[in-house]
Amino acid sequence: MPSIADILANAGPLTGAELAAAGDFADVLELWRACHAPGIVLRRAGRRYMRLDSAVAGYARLSPSIRREFLTYTLVGLAGQQDALEARAVALEKSIADISREKIDLARESVCMALAGLPDEPLLLKKAVFMIAGDVTYQMAHRVPRPEKSSGQMVRGSDLDIIVVVSDTLPEAPCRALDDAIYRQKHYLLTHPDHREEIDYVLKPLAKVRQQLAFDRFEHMVACKILCECQLLYGSPFLFDELMQIVEASGVRAKLDALQAAAETERRDAERILLDPAACAKNHLHLFYTREESDEIY
Repeated sequence: MPSIADILANAGPLTGAELAAAGDFADVLELWRACHAPGIVLRRAGRRYMRLDSAVAGYARLSPSIRREFLTYTLVGLAGQQDALEARAVALEKSIADISREKIDLARESVCMALAGLPDEPLLLKKAVFMIAGDVTYQMAHRVPRPEKSSGQMVRGSDLDIIVVVSDTLPEAPCRALDDAIYRQKHYLLTHPDHREEIDYVLKPLAKVRQQLAFDRFEHMVACKILCECQLLYGSPFLFDELMQIVEASGVRAKLDALQAAAETERRDAERILLDPAACAKNHLHLFYTREESDEIY
C-alpha cells in the first residue's frame, strides 16, 4: 500500500474521502490521525456551526462531525503544496456555496409550487412566512448520498429544512390545505429520479413560536436555534420581521452563544483525545463517529 506522502506527491492535495479511496484506507479514524503527521498540511474549507443533539451531554456539538469534516470538507496536502492546496480549497468552497444556493433555490421553487395550486394563495402570502434553515444557511450543504429517515430511500445530501410560521388569525382550513400541499411537494422531490431530495418541514402558528422561545426544554431549544439561523424564503416579509423582532427580544441568542462556546470546547477536547490512540478508549469513539447528522425540527 502506498504511503500518504507518496499518494499526495503524485496526485496533489486531496479531500479526506479522495485520499481514503486512493490509498484504500478502510479505517478513517486511523487515516485522520496519520494526516496529522509532520510534513502533512490540512486545510479545512467552509465553517463549523452548532447542532443540538439530545445524545450529547449539554446538548451542544459542532457540525460537521470530525469524520464528516475530514472526509468532505478537509483537503490534505504536503508542506510544499501550499499554492495547490489553497487553489483547491477555494474551488471546494465555491462548490459548497453553489450546492447550498441550488438547494435554497429548489426549496423556494417547491414552496411556490405548493402555493400555486391553492385557492387561498393570496391570503397565505399575507398570513404565512416560509423560511429555510439548516446547513444550507451556513453555505455548508453537500451532496453525499444518505438514506432518508422514514423511507430509507437514498437522497442527495443535505435536506431542505423549511420552517413555515403562520399568523394566529389564519383560519384552520387554508392552514391544513397548505400543510397537505407542502407534503405533496415533499413526496415529489423524494421520489422523482431527477431530484431525490428530502424536505424536512414544520408548520406552526406564531403563538407556538412564543411558547418555544421560553427555551425551557430540549425541543424548544432546537426550535429556537433553528429560528435564529432562518433565512426568508418566501411569503410575508412583514410577518418575518415581526418574528425576528420577537426572537431578538427573547434573549435566546445569548443562550445559544453560550452553547456554541461549550461545543467549541468539546470539539477541541475530542480532537485532543482522539489523536492519542493510548488515551482514546471505546467510549470516546462517538466523538468521531457521530450519528447521522439530522435532527427533528419543531
